[in-house]
Amino acid sequence: YKTQNRPDLLAKEEAEIAVIEKYLPAAMSEEDLKAALTAIITKVGASSPADMGKVMGMATKELAGKAEGRAISAMVKTLLAG
Repeated sequence: YKTQNRPDLLAKEEAEIAVIEKYLPAAMSEEDLKAALTAIITKVGASSPADMGKVMGMATKELAGKAEGRAISAMVKTLLAG
């Protein structure tokens, strides 16, 4: 709505977003996500990018509702590659 010069509709959407965000769980910080994934990697014994499936399976269950799948995947790739 912003790019279409519709401030009336933009204000309505922003007000709705503010109400919805009150009820959403707080997202994990990048540091918390890294710590949680490091613990999961240690728990499953992953050591290379080939083990990503094992890590993702456990991580998506343990971090459900706390972190987005894309953020989990990106961090797992980073941790296993390094």
